[in-house]
Amino acid sequence: MNGNSILVGVTGSVAAYKALDLVKRLKSEGASVSVIMTASAQRFITPLSMQIASQNTVYTDMFEHPLSHIGLPAGADLFVVAPASANILGKYANAIADDMLSTTLLAYGGNVILAPAMNWRMYSNPILQKQLDYLISLGVRTVGPEKGSLACGEEGIGRMADLEAIMQTIHGALTPSDLKGENVLVTAGPTREPLDPVRFLSNRSSGKMGYAIARNAARRGADVTLVSGPVALNAPFGVRLLSVETAAEMKKVVSDHVREASVLVMCAAVADFAPEKVEKTKIEKTDSITLKLRKNPDILSSVASLDRRPFVVGFAAETGSNIDRARKKMNDKKADMIVFNDVSKEGAGFDSDTNEVVILDRKGEKALPMMGKDAVAAAIFDRIAELRKI
Repeated sequence: MNGNSILVGVTGSVAAYKALDLVKRLKSEGASVSVIMTASAQRFITPLSMQIASQNTVYTDMFEHPLSHIGLPAGADLFVVAPASANILGKYANAIADDMLSTTLLAYGGNVILAPAMNWRMYSNPILQKQLDYLISLGVRTVGPEKGSLACGEEGIGRMADLEAIMQTIHGALTPSDLKGENVLVTAGPTREPLDPVRFLSNRSSGKMGYAIARNAARRGADVTLVSGPVALNAPFGVRLLSVETAAEMKKVVSDHVREASVLVMCAAVADFAPEKVEKTKIEKTDSITLKLRKNPDILSSVASLDRRPFVVGFAAETGSNIDRARKKMNDKKADMIVFNDVSKEGAGFDSDTNEVVILDRKGEKALPMMGKDAVAAAIFDRIAELRKI
């Protein structure tokens, strides 16, 4: 978001208070934010609150700041209207400019995102749907609404999309769609191998790196399927999530979808071994126990050896600078790329929000400094695009 200037329009909906969190999130990611509020929006939330959140002037009257409806859009990289009421949707679709927000929207020629919020009857009205379809046909992006409890007490579609969905749509609008048309299959998280109905063998993977990879691919326009082991994360917006538990389940799901994929990123920490026998009842507590383990199937090798296969990326999580083992893994398993990271390093281990990796491929290697996992994901796809000349 650094360096991006974003206009946020807020209209008269009970969801207007959620725009505060949106503005704060945009600011926290480095964007410069200017807020335009309609008169109705000000009945739900004050301009002062928005001014504090945006640390910028809040525009409510086009005559208070002459020609601001021309100056503001001229320097904006993106225009987001959240919540977008039925009133503003109708005005925008029909080129009505009778207040600060509608006039500025009409003067803006860049990417626009609308997050509709209204009663389900209003949203389902064929007249409004026709207006929305028309705006979408012109390239306007929409996010939501969602189905759920509405302010009136009824249930239906009309709730404004949640913050993560709006942010993912914003990131997508600001990111080149260089993966459009690509089908990306990603694995993430740990697997669990049951010992009995209560216990299992697993590892410390949080799934954050794999989810960041899926999120970045979706932002760049790819059709993304995420095969995930058990994690405490929400699926990224716009990504198809397939949940699994064991290594065998992950192998089956990957095998079922890999022929559709053009890129496979195996980020999951798949258990190398599973108990040879799974007890049907809880194992009694004793002073010691001996477990007999069997080797789990190697998903990466099985996919990379296919005659028709996608571009294959594997991960090598090591404790220590054993980068030679990562190179050997790439060669032995016939992967096109391996991402190596030393999980014993502070800030690069399991469950952290940052990572420090080395990207290895057939043409060389590139060491990245410590950075956020979203930035690491972006760097991985940048390199994939270079190698495949997407």
